[in-house]
Amino acid sequence: MKNIFSLKTSRTRMILLFIVDILTIIFDSYFALIIRFKLDNVYYGWVPAEYMASVRAYVAVNVITTLVIFLVLNLYNRVWSYASMHEAGLIVGASMLSTAFQAMGMSFLYLAVPRSFHIFYFFFLTMTTLATRFSYRILHVLKRGLVRSGKRPVNTMVIGAGEAGNIIITEMKTSRHLNRNVVCVIDDNPSKKGKYIRGVRIMGDRTKIKELARKYNVDEIILAIPSASAKDTRDILRICNETECKLKVLPGVYQLITEEVSVSKLREVSIEDLLGRDTIKIDIDSISGYVRNKVVLVTGGGGSIGSELCRQIAAHNPRMLIIFDIYENNAYDIQQELKKKYPALKLEVLIGSVRNTKRIESVMELYRPDVVYHAAAHKHVPLMEDSPNEAIKNNVFGTYKTARAADKYGVKKFVLISTDKAVNPTNIMGASKRLCEMIIQTFSRYSRTEFVAVRFGNVLGSNGSVIPLFKKQMAAGGPITVTHPDIIRYFMTIPEAVSLVLQAGAFAKGGEIFVLDMGEPVKIADLAKNLIRLSGYTLGVDMDIVYTGLRPGEKLYEEILTKEEGLQKTANNLIYVGKPLEFNEVHFLSELKLLEEAASEERRDVKEIVSRIVPTYHIKPEDKERDEESYQELLSLGKASHEKPVMEDR
Repeated sequence: MKNIFSLKTSRTRMILLFIVDILTIIFDSYFALIIRFKLDNVYYGWVPAEYMASVRAYVAVNVITTLVIFLVLNLYNRVWSYASMHEAGLIVGASMLSTAFQAMGMSFLYLAVPRSFHIFYFFFLTMTTLATRFSYRILHVLKRGLVRSGKRPVNTMVIGAGEAGNIIITEMKTSRHLNRNVVCVIDDNPSKKGKYIRGVRIMGDRTKIKELARKYNVDEIILAIPSASAKDTRDILRICNETECKLKVLPGVYQLITEEVSVSKLREVSIEDLLGRDTIKIDIDSISGYVRNKVVLVTGGGGSIGSELCRQIAAHNPRMLIIFDIYENNAYDIQQELKKKYPALKLEVLIGSVRNTKRIESVMELYRPDVVYHAAAHKHVPLMEDSPNEAIKNNVFGTYKTARAADKYGVKKFVLISTDKAVNPTNIMGASKRLCEMIIQTFSRYSRTEFVAVRFGNVLGSNGSVIPLFKKQMAAGGPITVTHPDIIRYFMTIPEAVSLVLQAGAFAKGGEIFVLDMGEPVKIADLAKNLIRLSGYTLGVDMDIVYTGLRPGEKLYEEILTKEEGLQKTANNLIYVGKPLEFNEVHFLSELKLLEEAASEERRDVKEIVSRIVPTYHIKPEDKERDEESYQELLSLGKASHEKPVMEDR
C-alpha cells in the first residue's frame, strides 16, 4: 500500500499534476483579468463586477475543457524529466486550444469580457503550464548534480558537431547514470566555429585537439563522426593519440538510423581504425556470376581465410560447397555454422590432406568442382624455419598436386592464396609460397583451367596474427613482445582478404598475381603502443613493450611486388595485377623433382635447393649458422641416447 501513494509512482505524480493544473487554470483566469485592468489607466486597476462575474460563471467549464485538451495531447503521461522543444510546442498548442474554446464558450453564453483578456489568459496559462512541467527537468538536473557531486566528472571532448555529436552531448547532459562533463566540441567545418551545441561551444577544427585537451584537462575524447572516411578517422585519431585521453568511437551510421546509438554503446577504438585505408569494395554481381550454381571446393576451409571464404561463398548460392581440411575440429566448426545459417545449402565437409595425391584426385573426380580456392598451407614463419621440409611438402607439393588434379578434372578457375612474404623471401615459408606461384603460372600456360594467385599482407584477426597475440599478452598482465622497434608490415582484415580472393576469381584470365592496395605500412611497435593506450593503459606504467629481436627468417619490411612484376590496374581501383615473371619451365620442373626427393628423404639441403629455384630467396648467414648449431645439438643428443647406460655396482 505504501508504494501506491509514493511520489515515485506515475499514478501519484499524475494526480498531483492534475490538481496543480486545476488550481493554475482557475488562478490564470482571474489573474489575467486583474492584470488586464491593472494596465488600464481608465479604471486605475479596478475590475468591473460584470467582467469578474463572467469569469466566475465560466471558470468550471474552462477547467473541464482545458483538462480534456491536456489529456488528449498526452500532457499527463510524458517523461517530463527529459522534456524538450517538442513538449514545449505541445503545451503552447494546448494553451491556444484552451483559449479558443474559452473565447467561443463565453461568446456563446453572452458572458462579457474584454477581448484582450483572452490574450493575457493564453500567456499566463502557457507560462504556468511550462513552469509546472519543466520543473521536473530542473529537479532532475539538480538531482543529477547532487548525485555527481561525490566525484569529479569525466571531462569529455566531442569531435563532430553533427547529428551524432548532438545525440551524444544530449545524452551526457541528461543521463543521471553518466558522470560526464562535455567541455568542448571539435568540428572541421569553419562555419560552425564559435557556435554552440547544447550549450557547449564549438572551439575549432582538429588542429586544436591537443591544445584544448590540455586547456580543459580532458579525460576522454569521443569521435562522433560515423560517416567519416578511414583516412579522416586515422588522421583525427593520430592527433588524439598524442594526448593522454582515452579514445572512443561512435558506431556506424546505420546504427544512428536504426536508433541503436547511445553513449553506453560506444565502442573502444579498434586497431583497424588506425590503418588509414577505406575498406575494399567488391563487385558482388561479378562474384555471384561465377559462384552461383557452381560446385566450389575450398582447401584449408577450416582456417581463418578458408572459413571466411566458405561464409561468403555460401551467401552467393553455389550448387555445392565442398570444405576440404586436414583438421577435423576446424572443419566441424564451420560446418555447424553454415548448416545453421544456410539450411538449404548443399554442403560437403571432407577430411584429408592436399599432400595425398590419391585423396585430392578422388575428391576432384567425384565432385568435379568448377572453382577451387586453395587456402591449405603452413604459414608460421619461425616454425617453418625449424621444419623446412614440412613447408615444402605441404605448401609446394600440396599446391602442385591440387593444381594437377584441377587440371586433370577440368576445373574452370583455380585461385591460390599467396602472401607478400613470397616477394624477395628471407624465409622458407615465403620461398615456398613463391614456388607455389611459379607452379600455378606454369600450369596456366598449358591448361584450360584459369590459374591465378592472390597475394596478401598480414591478416588482422587470423590465427597467429599479431593483434590477437598482443591482446592475450595484455590480458595476462603483459609485457607485449615486439621483435624489433623498426619492423613494419602491411595489414588487411579477414573480410578484405576474402573479398580480394573472390574478386580475383572474377578478374582471372590466367597466370596473374593479384595484389591489394593496403595503404601505408604500419610499424608493429606503433600498433602495440596504440593498443596499450586505447585499452586504457599507460605505456611504461601499466604495460611494457619488450623487444625480443628478429625471429629466424623474419625481415624488417615486406614487399608486395618485385620490380619485374610491375603493376597494372583492374576494374577495382584498389586491386592491382602483376604480370607473370619469365622463368625456364624445364629447369624449374627438373629442380622441383629434386626438391621433392630431398624433402621426402628429410635431407638438410632443402633450403639450398630452394635458393637455386627461387633466385630472390637469400638465406641469411645467421640463419645458416643457427640451423647448423641446431643440427649439431640434435646429433649430440642422438649419440647420447645410444650410449650404454652405466651399471651401478650392487
